[in-house]
Amino acid sequence: MNLSAKQLIKLLEAHGFDYKRAKGSHHVYYNHITNTTVIVPVHGKDLKKGTFLGILKQAGIDKNEM
Repeated sequence: MNLSAKQLIKLLEAHGFDYKRAKGSHHVYYNHITNTTVIVPVHGKDLKKGTFLGILKQAGIDKNEM
């Protein structure tokens, strides 16, 4: 499983999240339907598994949907 920020962003966008803004290396994504905001750290290296899965959980995306 690829745990890159790029892969996570693709998953979020496929589930209706839109890029809202960035502050430094943290990108903010918002879903208008579920009124959910998640923050993705984009540091140029893979995310830790717990961080990746935690962001998916915040977004309401089942890890089996990847």
